[in-house]
Order: sequence, then structure tokens, then C-alpha cells
Amino acid sequence: MSLDGAFLHIVTNELQPLIGARVDKVYQPSREEIVVSLRTFRDGGKKIVLSANSVSARLNLTAASFENPQQPPMFCMLLRKHLSGGKLMAIRQDGLERVISLDFECTNEIGDIVTNTLIAEIMGRHSNIILVRDGRVIDSVKRITDDISSVRRVLPGIQYEAPPRQDRLCLLECAPEQVLDAVKDSPERLCKKLTAVLEGVSPILTREIAWYCEKDTDVPCNALTEGGQQRLLILLYRIKGMLNGSHGEFTIVSEPGGKKKDFCFIDITQYSGSMTTTRCETANGLLDEFFASQDRSERTKQRAHDLLKLLMNSYERISRKLELQKKELEECSEREVFRVRGDLINANIWRLEKGQTKAELEDFTTGEPVEVQLDPRLTPAQNAQKYYTEYRKLDTAEKKLTELIASGKQELVYIDSVFDAVSRTDSESDLAEIRRELREQGYLKGGVRADEKVKKTSEPLHFRSTEGFEILVGRNNRQNDQLTLKTAKATDIWLHTQGIAGSHVIIRTEGRQPGEQTLFEAAQLAAFHSKGRSGSGVPVDYAAVKFVKKPAGAKPGMVIFTNNRTLYVTPDESLVNSLKAK
Repeated sequence: MSLDGAFLHIVTNELQPLIGARVDKVYQPSREEIVVSLRTFRDGGKKIVLSANSVSARLNLTAASFENPQQPPMFCMLLRKHLSGGKLMAIRQDGLERVISLDFECTNEIGDIVTNTLIAEIMGRHSNIILVRDGRVIDSVKRITDDISSVRRVLPGIQYEAPPRQDRLCLLECAPEQVLDAVKDSPERLCKKLTAVLEGVSPILTREIAWYCEKDTDVPCNALTEGGQQRLLILLYRIKGMLNGSHGEFTIVSEPGGKKKDFCFIDITQYSGSMTTTRCETANGLLDEFFASQDRSERTKQRAHDLLKLLMNSYERISRKLELQKKELEECSEREVFRVRGDLINANIWRLEKGQTKAELEDFTTGEPVEVQLDPRLTPAQNAQKYYTEYRKLDTAEKKLTELIASGKQELVYIDSVFDAVSRTDSESDLAEIRRELREQGYLKGGVRADEKVKKTSEPLHFRSTEGFEILVGRNNRQNDQLTLKTAKATDIWLHTQGIAGSHVIIRTEGRQPGEQTLFEAAQLAAFHSKGRSGSGVPVDYAAVKFVKKPAGAKPGMVIFTNNRTLYVTPDESLVNSLKAK
């Protein structure tokens, strides 16, 4: 997956109607992501997202909603100071390089008109967002010091230097025949040679060109037939036309399970049916659709990092404690020896005297002689009492340790359930609810954080089976308890993965009996919204809600159930997506 310079050129072409719009707001939803909200006279509000994230770096028009931090980061405040109210004057790209510049006409602190340029460098892990005025860096999302790069620094106050343009052919400036002449005699694979010769092309594009030419993505350049060379020229002219404004064939490539894999601005046929393709109307719309869920997940992961670390540390601490308790419990298994020795002393007390260090006594069961150690300072009765005291101590310890081990195991199950919920959430409000839950359970200390003060409590996920039954899925333990213990009716159906952390799932029966298809689809939802989502043959228990109970004192989300049956399913993301309630 790579956003190449050619695709970015089409994106910037689509953004040209925004010239003249004014900056309304600037947001920074995550550390490496900026959203510029623009006001236009013709189309109202528009938003451009700029991302310097290593796996989702891009610039595009977006219709997505963003959850912003309560306190704007410093770089966001800086952008608001220098860009708010500014007029977008130009959107520039040098050739097909992956560097886009947005020029804004702004008013500085003393009222002078200045040009501030927001630059998006879309270069994988080297991506950056930089604010420049008069050729000098004001600041950037990522400050690049000499320690990070000896080639190019990006720091406030220094001269901005664009990444050097590579010496390659640019389809905006050259004829396709020049490209053919540059590759036709090479023994290298055509897709690899095109990447080395052409500016701003990605692997998926060059592989598709090779496939179009000879139905072989690995065809060597010098193996191109005359027809293959003609097809190369035809496709290069089509691509050149798309770069110059003709409509592209914006295509998303997805794996069979529904996971989005790659994208391009021409039709993709190289996978011969092993992948599915989806068309989008615009380049900007494609990027917005492709990265939307990925971005939400990435933002939440950043904010959930401290929770995941806390949960892992808690899990490891309790696991170590359990191991020690299990060893102590094994030692308690010797308690009967102490009781028997006390009994032996009492049975033979007439034969024993104070001052003895040991005695050989006959075992009650086997009749064999047993050597019993004695404390010479104690009387025989006191020695017997000493053994009984040790027995009672170990007996009490065994009962207590058994309770502690059971409690510790339950706590590990609970922590695992919270870890799973944090790992799967893509919502800041869900994360805030989980923080509150952990604070109430004593895992988080201190006062309530600002991002825990959500204005609206999140709702469970809503789905509808192909047979028309409503299916609800809890997002976290609070919702799991709410769904199972309060929302659901006694005749509704409850589902949960067997022995695997996951969401509670409820089928709302409304007095009807759900069929096998609905049960299968609900089981799919339970498996997908669990720690077993990437597995196969995931066991899912189901029972009527009336058979599901919450033990007194149990932690959030923890229940017991009876009268259950089990289904085995392999999670299918495309099926899950098809069940989402409209």
C-alpha cells in the first residue's frame, strides 16, 4: 500500500476548486494528523486532512468526523495562530513528487499580509507536516534534528529545504515513447524498471501496467512482444490523460475477508479474482474511505497506550502472584502429616518423656514404624499440640489460598476482557468509559482525566440479521452488563465466545423464535467482537437470557450461565459488515 505522487497529483487537481476558501478552524485529532476546516462561498464547509503517520500518510478532502483532544496540542495552537482566517491561494506539487504545498494569504501580528505555507511531505515513515513562511520553518509535526537525520534537518527558524527531486522521467513532462525507449532493452522485470525510471509511481501501478501488457506482473522488459509494447504506450497515454484531468478509475483492492489492501487510480485486474475491487467516484473520496477506519483505530491506539500498558503490567503481576500462591498451596498438601504425628504422640503419650528429641512410633494404617521428631523443651502433650497447630495453620492456609487463587484467576479473566475491549475500540467515548470502569475497580489512581468527561455515553453496536432480528453487541464491560442484565428480556438470546474474552451479544426475539441463520450470524458477531476474531472454529455459547446470572460481587461483564448450547464459527468481516443496521 503506497500513496504515490501520481495519485497525489489527481488529488490536488480535485482540490483546486477550494482556491479562495478561508480557514475556519484547525484541529489536531492525533499527534501526526491535522485537519484544516475551510469555508467556501459556493459549497460551504470543507475539511482537508493531512497525516504524517507512517502507515496512513496522506492529504485529501474528508467527510469523516474526528474526536479531538480536550486540550489542543501546541502545534495545533501554532497553526491556529498563523492560519486562522487565512485565504487558500494555491495548492502546489513539484512534478509528481510526494510533497504538497498549501499557500495561505494571512495577516500577521502587526497587520501585514504574509504568505504562510503548510507543506505535507507524504513519504512513509519520513512523512511530515511543516509550516513555512518566507522560506523558513516556523514549526513542524516532527522536528528532525542531526541525531535523527544527517542529511536534512527540519527545525524552527532554519531554511526549509524540500526533499531533493529524483532524476526520473515525469509523465507530466515526457512522452510515453521516452518511457518505452528507457525500458525496452532491460533484462529487469518491467514493474521494477518502471519504478526506477518513472517519477511518482507505486508498485501496484507498475504491476498493473506489466499485467496489462503481457498478463504477467513479472515479465522482463526485453521480453515484451510488439503487441505488449503497443499496449504499454496505450496505457501510459491513458495514465497521462488522467494526470492532466480526465476521469480516473479509482479502485480499492480488498482481501476476501473484506480488509482493504491497496488502491490505485486505474482499474486493477492483476489479482485474477483472488481479491475484490470497489470503485469510488473521486480520488479524495477513495482516500477518505480507505483510511477512515484505519485512522480511527490508530488514533485510539495512541490514546489507549497507557491503558494497555497498565493492563499488561497488572496481568503479569497477578500471574506472578498466582504462581507463588500455587506453590504455597502445594506445600499445604503436607498438612495431614502433621495431624497424624500429633495423633501418634497422643496415642503413645504414656511411653514418652520430656527431653526426647525423637521417637519411633507405629503408624496407625500400615503398622510400620515412623520416626517422629520431638522438641526436648516441650512435654509430650505440648509436642502433640505443636503438630496440631501446624496442621490447623496449613489447613486454614489451604482454604484461603484456594479462594485467593480462584479470585486471581477471575481477575485475570476480567483484565483479559478489558484488554480485549481496549484493543478493539475505535471510539474516544468508549475509551473514556473503560477508563472510568478501571478507576472504579481500583486499577487507575488519581483524579478523573479531562478525556473521561464524555458528554454522551456510547451506545452498543446495532446489527440486523437476514431474518430481521435486531442484534446488539456490547462495546465494553459496562455495556455488556447493561445489555445482559437490564436491556435484554428473559426470552432474548445471549451469546458469548467460550473461554475467550469478548463482547456480550443479544438477539432481541420480540416473542419470536430465531432461526439457525440468525443464531449463526449472531455467533459470527460474537466471534468477530472477541479476542478470537482472527481464529477459526471459534466456540460461541448461547442461552436464553433467563439462564444468565451475575454472581454477587463479580466484576463488570462477568456472568455465569446454564442451559447453553455451542456453535463453532470462523469470523467473516464481510458478513459482519453486511449485518450493520442501516
